[in-house]
Amino acid sequence: MIDIHCHILPAIDDGSASLDESLAMAKLAIADGVSCVVATPHIKGEVHSPQFLQQQVADFNAVLKKQGYPLLIVTGADVSAMLPPDVLARYTINGGKYFLLEFPHSHLPHNANELVFQILLSGLRPIITHPERNPSIIRDPELLFSLVDAGCLVQVTAGSLVGDFGADSRDCAAYLLRMGQVHFLASDGHSATHRLPVLSEGTKAAAAIIGEEAARSLVTTNPAAIVAGRDING
Repeated sequence: MIDIHCHILPAIDDGSASLDESLAMAKLAIADGVSCVVATPHIKGEVHSPQFLQQQVADFNAVLKKQGYPLLIVTGADVSAMLPPDVLARYTINGGKYFLLEFPHSHLPHNANELVFQILLSGLRPIITHPERNPSIIRDPELLFSLVDAGCLVQVTAGSLVGDFGADSRDCAAYLLRMGQVHFLASDGHSATHRLPVLSEGTKAAAAIIGEEAARSLVTTNPAAIVAGRDING
């Protein structure tokens, strides 16, 4: 499996606090069946340079290799939708055209469609992160549909499907799955003790809703295409 959203890099944001914790997260991911993780530190108030993040990824990969951990880390970021497209373009997944787009946790901005339009015009392909945890979309999931119709992709948090973020997020995630509005499951892992970097339980829950093959594609073929910079269906 491939996890396209994980705060595994040490001491950069509110994710892993240390190299030891990053290694513990890596161990959990490997045990869960994950072979590749996109490192996605928050890019919002404090904007780390792409070169800094690339070096952090290279350094962590070197440690993983030295210790014999069968896990590949690739570059990415969890990028605020409030940043301009020219900034967003610097934080794509593995240097391709896809990137994680994070709307405010409290609401979906009234100009979300315009923001997305400008991003798509620039040639980027946004992946909207964890919409099932956004109060605006929980109240009205169809708000997401026009963004998908415009060209956005959608990543749901695996833990949402097993109730880690409450019943409302669980039910919203299930509804989005049933309606064909989800392209990826990812962990949004932040720690080795909570918000874990695991996908298997969420994938199992998704399979109960959309079937085994469709659920597996959300953590295998679809994210593999994104990391490789290829198109996916949807």
